[in-house]
Amino acid sequence: MMENSSGEFLFVLHGLNDTRTNRQIYFAFGLLIYIFTFFVNFTLALTIILDKVLHEPMYLFICNLYVNGICGASAFYPKILADLLSDSNVVSYTGCVAQTFIIYWYTFCEFLCLTIMAYDRYAAICRPLEYHSIMTNQKVLKLLLFTWLFSLLETSVGAMLTVRLPLCGRDIDKIYCSNWEIVKLACTSVIVNNVYGYILIIVHVSQAAFIIISYIRIIRASIQSKAQRTKFMQTCLPHLITLINFTLSIVFDVMYARYGQSQQMQALRNILGMEFLVVPPLLNPIIYGIKITQIRHRFKQVYSHVRKAVKHN
Repeated sequence: MMENSSGEFLFVLHGLNDTRTNRQIYFAFGLLIYIFTFFVNFTLALTIILDKVLHEPMYLFICNLYVNGICGASAFYPKILADLLSDSNVVSYTGCVAQTFIIYWYTFCEFLCLTIMAYDRYAAICRPLEYHSIMTNQKVLKLLLFTWLFSLLETSVGAMLTVRLPLCGRDIDKIYCSNWEIVKLACTSVIVNNVYGYILIIVHVSQAAFIIISYIRIIRASIQSKAQRTKFMQTCLPHLITLINFTLSIVFDVMYARYGQSQQMQALRNILGMEFLVVPPLLNPIIYGIKITQIRHRFKQVYSHVRKAVKHN
């Protein structure tokens, strides 16, 4: 087994084997995307936090997506950028488990937040007169806390089941660490891990069913009036685009990790495997920041105030 100078177990990541050339170009491109993703998500999240006018349920849930996007991007980009400048793509056991933990926490949090946003849009469009009594400030706070804490619980259980396994290999056929890739290297039975994986699938399929039912009711209500159709196009359509993109990329990554053949179409697998880590944090600010008028206007106001402050200084 490969170890570093301190004796710690090292994994070898093989996802970049097909990108031996043009690594400097990939690095520059990746660094620009990461800086842009971090800056835009941070700026929009700060805009919502500081502006009391935007302290409405929908905007607070969108802000949650921005903060989560920063976490997901920061779990992925720094490591792969370092690997693009290195000849040996290795990662310590601790580093690999930490990266896996943050990526899975980001993933579970994102999907749960999108589920809660579907409920919020259902309440706003299907029960508009009762909306403010349903989505109180206290309830929004509880839902936000639930999003982070329940996702943390899901991730922690999976991590504890993984770290107990003795490993008989060190080769990971991806560009980043993932739970299933570590589990596949185990020397002992992984039945418990498999069972927990199926439990998670049931939980998230249930969330998907809830979203589908919510949107069936939303669409029915939107057809009945022009005002509701406008509200649907402005607030629900961006959410639907984000949801479909995120869900499809997660389904592909999970299915390929469990049932796909390694060493085939590595480049395509890399692109689709990192899509849920790259595109949602990049797309969410663009979709919500441009499509939702209030966020766009407030962002412009904050930007103009910052420019004036800089000029006066």
